[in-house]
Amino acid sequence: QVQLVESGGGLVQAGGSLRLSCAASRSIFSINAMGWYRQAPGKQRELVAFITSAGWTNYADSVKGRFTISRDSAKNTVDLQMNSLKPEDTAVYYCNANHDYWGQGTQVTVSS
Repeated sequence: QVQLVESGGGLVQAGGSLRLSCAASRSIFSINAMGWYRQAPGKQRELVAFITSAGWTNYADSVKGRFTISRDSAKNTVDLQMNSLKPEDTAVYYCNANHDYWGQGTQVTVSS
């Protein structure tokens, strides 16, 4: 079992940047897939990006080239660097571990 706590959300203008961080309660060294999901009002939760323990990454088409996911096994954190933000990126962003464990979410709001 692992607890996940997200931070770094907030309000930003379109074109701006934010960096989300997810802190795990234990070592993530053995956790294969760490990911970020998001859920906008009235929409289903969707995958934004994930990274495996080997460093392989995958991104939703809508964020490719703008978002970068990274993991630090020494600090037990997974970060999401978000650049060139758009109003349609507005959502609650959730950290996920191995598709089983979820954080409480952090709100990202992008104003036009």
